[in-house]
Amino acid sequence: MSEDSDNAYCLIDATRPPRADGPPYAECVLCREPTEYPESYKGITLCPVCEWQEAQRTACSG
Repeated sequence: MSEDSDNAYCLIDATRPPRADGPPYAECVLCREPTEYPESYKGITLCPVCEWQEAQRTACSG
C-alpha cells in the first residue's frame, strides 16, 4: 500500500507555513509566543507547543 492510500481516511489538511531562516518570527495566534515561521507569513501560525496540542486535539482516530 502506498502512503497516500494509508492516510486517505484522514480529511485534515496539515499544510504548514514555510519555516523562517531567522528573526523576525510570527507570533503564535493562541499564546503570542514566537513561532518557527516568518513574520511575513499571512495565515494561522502556532508555536511548537500549541502546534503539538492542536495536533493532539485534531488527530485522526482509527
